[in-house]
Amino acid sequence: MQKRPLPAELKKGGVLLLDKPYKWTSFDAINQIKYTLRAKIGHCGTLDPLATGLLICCTGEMTKSISAYQRLPKEYTGIIRLGAVTDTYDLESEPHSEKSTEHITEQDINDAISKFTGDIMQVPPIHSAIKKDGKRAYDLARAGKDIVLEARPVTIGEFEVTKITMPDIHFRVLCSTGTYIRSLANDVGEALGCGGYLAELCRTKIGNFSVDDALTPADWKKFWNESAPLHKDKEEA
Repeated sequence: MQKRPLPAELKKGGVLLLDKPYKWTSFDAINQIKYTLRAKIGHCGTLDPLATGLLICCTGEMTKSISAYQRLPKEYTGIIRLGAVTDTYDLESEPHSEKSTEHITEQDINDAISKFTGDIMQVPPIHSAIKKDGKRAYDLARAGKDIVLEARPVTIGEFEVTKITMPDIHFRVLCSTGTYIRSLANDVGEALGCGGYLAELCRTKIGNFSVDDALTPADWKKFWNESAPLHKDKEEA
């Protein structure tokens, strides 16, 4: 269990682990901390609204270290749903192009997964914040523009199937920064010939930091209120 810094320490500069809730943006999550702490704050790696899990938040003087934390490898767990695709590669858009998955075996799945381990080239989703010709790719995609993004090198250290409940593949993946798990889900579905998209995602680790040690926004509010005399005394001293 990581030692939790006190509010007074966070004001000067510290690291806080936050567990982002489902359908919250990363900005929503850290904004709650910023509102009560009233200190400079930033996070080390955005999570999509439909993803949950670990955000490393740096406050005060520690915001200078954000780039170092961003480079750490990341672990995720989630579900790839086979038998359809979505334009965003997740449930931000509606599934379409349905195909049968009845013929797909466990061996087929494991063979497909094995193609996406090690150093690979990955094409990011067009519905992403990557810039193309000076504009965000998702803005161009929403405007109906034809977009071609170049493949980028990423490293998939581990890609493990933890359970199969067709059409769902439950997985755990350890990957380098810059990896899009949505693209990984889409690529696995394409390799199996039936399509696939990301149905669920949780970031469980960043480097040696674990979501098990993180606070939800509700936990933070409780922690702040319980330590109020401490940070109030510190400010008045």
